[in-house]
Amino acid sequence: MIRIAAVGDVHVDKDVVGRYRPALEKLPDVADALLVAGDLTRHGTVEEAACFATEFGRVGVPVVVVLGNHDHQSDQEDEVAQVLTDRGFIVLEGTGTVLELHGHRLGVAGAKGFGGGFAGACASNFGEREMKAFVNTTEVVSASLGEALRGLECDALVALTHYAPVPETLVGEPLEIYPFLGSYQLARAIDSAHTSLALHGHAHHGSERGRTPGGVPVRNVAHPVIKQAYNVYQLLSEGTDAELVTA
Repeated sequence: MIRIAAVGDVHVDKDVVGRYRPALEKLPDVADALLVAGDLTRHGTVEEAACFATEFGRVGVPVVVVLGNHDHQSDQEDEVAQVLTDRGFIVLEGTGTVLELHGHRLGVAGAKGFGGGFAGACASNFGEREMKAFVNTTEVVSASLGEALRGLECDALVALTHYAPVPETLVGEPLEIYPFLGSYQLARAIDSAHTSLALHGHAHHGSERGRTPGGVPVRNVAHPVIKQAYNVYQLLSEGTDAELVTA
C-alpha cells in the first residue's frame, strides 16, 4: 500500500510561513510522499519560492511539485524551479519520476497543464494566431504529460497537474471560466496510460471528486477545497495497476 499526501494552491509568501508546518511535521506518520499541485507561491518570485521551500522542505518524505499559473506571474518560473530543485524538491514539467517507497514503486508524471475547455465547449485550433497559440499550448503540454506517464515503470501511477482534466471537479466555479481552468486534453493524456489517480488544483471554488472518461479517479486538492494542509490517499499496488481505496 502506498500513502500519498496531496495539496495545491498553498500560495506561500513570507506571511504564510509557519501556517502549514505543524501538519507537515506529522507527514512521516501518515504518508509516504507529498505531492503539491501548483500555485506554490502568490506571485512567482524567487523570494516566495524560498519561503515555500522553508515551509514545505525537510518534511521527512519526498516532495514532488508542479508549478501553477501564480508561479509564472513574475516570469521567473525557471528561477523558481531551480530554487526548489536546489532545496531537494522534485519539480516536474512534462516529466516523471519513480519513488521507491517501502518496496513499492510510485510513479508520478507532472505538468502544469493549461486551459482550453471540455467536450462540447472547448476552444479549437482554428482562426487567429492567438487562438491557435492558446490551443497549441494545451496540446503540447498534454502530449508531454501523456508521454511522461507512459514512460514510467512502476507499481502505481499518479498524474499531477495544476489545471483540471475534467469538468466535474470544477463544479462551483462559474461556467464561463471553465475553459481557463482546464482541458479535456489532459484527461486524454491521463487515460493513455495505466494511471491510478489524477491530482490537480487551481479551482478554488470547485469540487473534490471527478473521474476521467477512461475511469481514472480525479481529485481536486486545492487548499480552499480540501480545507486542510493535505489530504491522504491510499493506493493498493498490484503489478502495474493500483486502486484508490480511501481519501
